[in-house]
Amino acid sequence: MSQSHEPRTAQAGPWVIDTREIGHRAGSSRAYTRKAPAPAGFGLDMIKVPEGEPVDLDLLAESVVEGVLVSGTASARLTGECVRCLDPLSEETEIELRELFAYPDSATDTSTDDDEVERVVDDLIDLEPVVRDAMLLSLPAAPLCSPDCQGLCSGCGVKWAELAPEHTHETIDPRWAALQERFGGTEEEK
Repeated sequence: MSQSHEPRTAQAGPWVIDTREIGHRAGSSRAYTRKAPAPAGFGLDMIKVPEGEPVDLDLLAESVVEGVLVSGTASARLTGECVRCLDPLSEETEIELRELFAYPDSATDTSTDDDEVERVVDDLIDLEPVVRDAMLLSLPAAPLCSPDCQGLCSGCGVKWAELAPEHTHETIDPRWAALQERFGGTEEEK
């Protein structure tokens, strides 16, 4: 009487790779091309990949002695605001990935700290944290609509690019305002 053993079902999802598809023999590999929805928090305050926006993954997972080496690219559409003029931004970004996911009980357990290398857990690799971290590091902390953006006039809030070159605002230091009220305008105004 033989018993049939059902294979363990892997967690489904576009961010997860089941290493059993690759095999544990060093040198075996498998290419993955997929779209994964960006989770919340996939960016910075001023620029990000909107939640649910597809992240295109083009990866090669290679079995090596210590684990699985994942390399390739991830690309997505970014949205945000220019830090100088607050105009909306939309651009494409592409990042390079190269990350080792170590097998449990491999030599990396003794040679590295727990947070130095990613781990294969239950034969699964979760790509989302690695892609998110690489994407965050590639984003500009202060995105601009153009390198020469002049920003907004602090007096009226209009874009400097739309104002005349002689545009100014008369501002009086509040400490001198009482003197101006008492004695009138400046010498140039008289």
